[in-house]
Amino acid sequence: MNSRQRRGVILLLVSVVCALGAFTGVLSVISDVKSKVGPEVTAYRLKSDVPPYTTLSTGQFEKIRMPKRWLSQNAVTDLSQIQGKIAVTTLKAGSLLQSDMIVNQPALQPGQQEVAIMIDAATGVAGKITPGATVNVYATFEGQREGDPDQSKIIVTNAKVLDVGKITALNPDENNRNQQPTDAVPITFALSALDAQRITYAESFAQRVRLALVAPGSDTTVPDKDRTYELAKDR
Repeated sequence: MNSRQRRGVILLLVSVVCALGAFTGVLSVISDVKSKVGPEVTAYRLKSDVPPYTTLSTGQFEKIRMPKRWLSQNAVTDLSQIQGKIAVTTLKAGSLLQSDMIVNQPALQPGQQEVAIMIDAATGVAGKITPGATVNVYATFEGQREGDPDQSKIIVTNAKVLDVGKITALNPDENNRNQQPTDAVPITFALSALDAQRITYAESFAQRVRLALVAPGSDTTVPDKDRTYELAKDR
């Protein structure tokens, strides 16, 4: 090997060593950045402005990823936390959602009152109705006089459920020995004074009271002419 070849080999080795040094330096920088930034977590950013006292929904937010160490301790990382919440003040588009921006939605609106009634667990609830749900209340009545047809009536529409209690076994009526014990659930509603009277009357005098779960965003307006049903008229 002549002197020129030796110089070439030496330059090649020096180049390799420099390249390895540079690669090691890059890895060191990346490792240092990672150690400073830390793991990433999910956060939620507002898509548009939200007025104060507005009920919050998942569609108002976009999911993003960012380093956990950059988030405040009260940052919301799970959108289930907004269920039943409203905005405290105006929430600005692009802001990260934080728990101190939201509060529980008031259970009662002005003019409403809490009313609790017992509903048959099998026919009225069936485990599908939870606090915060909206329901229509149906009741069936015997004819007022002999020969009058039985009727099914929509007593209340858009009733807000505040609470669902525990199943309770009701004893049969003392005047009706053939009646079987019934499992019932106390349901608490937020109702106007008139609807509270309607639902209380139904609990006392109806043969059966049923709850129909209303899908969120559904139009549940029922004309007065369609609130009463008789089998003989269903032709």
